[in-house]
Amino acid sequence: MSSSRHPIALRLEERVGGDTRLLATVMLLPLVDGIFAALVLAGALETPAGIAQVGLLVFGGSATLAVILAEMDDDPRSQAATVLVVGVPLIVVAAAEAALAPAIETVVDVPTFERFAAIVILAIAAKTASSTIGDYLPQPSVIIGLGFVASFQPGQAALVVEHDPALMLRAAAAGAVAVGFALAVVALQPYLRRVVDIDRFRFGSAVALGTLALSVFGLVPSQAPLVVFGVAGLLAFDPDDLDAATGSDSGDGVDPDAPAVDDGPTEPTPATAATPDGGSDPDTEEPAYGYPGEDGAEERAPWL
Repeated sequence: MSSSRHPIALRLEERVGGDTRLLATVMLLPLVDGIFAALVLAGALETPAGIAQVGLLVFGGSATLAVILAEMDDDPRSQAATVLVVGVPLIVVAAAEAALAPAIETVVDVPTFERFAAIVILAIAAKTASSTIGDYLPQPSVIIGLGFVASFQPGQAALVVEHDPALMLRAAAAGAVAVGFALAVVALQPYLRRVVDIDRFRFGSAVALGTLALSVFGLVPSQAPLVVFGVAGLLAFDPDDLDAATGSDSGDGVDPDAPAVDDGPTEPTPATAATPDGGSDPDTEEPAYGYPGEDGAEERAPWL
């Protein structure tokens, strides 16, 4: 991506291409690689703040913002349609994965799996902050797979057919938060392109993701990632860009208070109009400038 240089979005763009497929990959990837399922088992959706954090940081976040602002076209209606095409399956699949959570809990040791979920979030935060660091880290799906192997308990396996409707509703709400965030970015896109530093917001989102991992470990309050995300948005706001854009569009760029510049005397225009035979046209002949040898030069140019 030419304007944002988002490491994760850049890597995905090289593989999928196209703004719609890129947005779908960015927003649906947590459902595929197991990050969302790990967060559900870790209890990340137990509170309204947790629902907002998962929606904004996992499904939404800086990668979604970068794709919408830097890769999608300028037609808000088509952008909103693209977001809805991606967002509706996101909400449905999130609720379906949450329905499988009770069955998964019977075959894994949840505290051990929570630690691997926090490690996954830290890895994603590092990949978001720096592409160089991300090259040396394993894929999130690999970490989730290792966590499943480490926490697997086949002796307690059981087929659970009763789903938790409240958990499914919270999972769908997290997806709806991400879709709402993407639609808000689409609606404010002309303004955000002028006043938001995408790379600065990307780094702030990485810090918020790291804080989310610490909250899974229980080292920081559960609402801390949401606060950090809000601070990241404020720090990414650059009003100077808006002033510069407004100033360039409001006038011709001339400062009315600037002193006038004297460009010096102008070059005189020709005195006579030439005729086809090389002479002068008496009807259009103008008075001479007073050069030596001209009639009346002394009267018009007494200094000569």
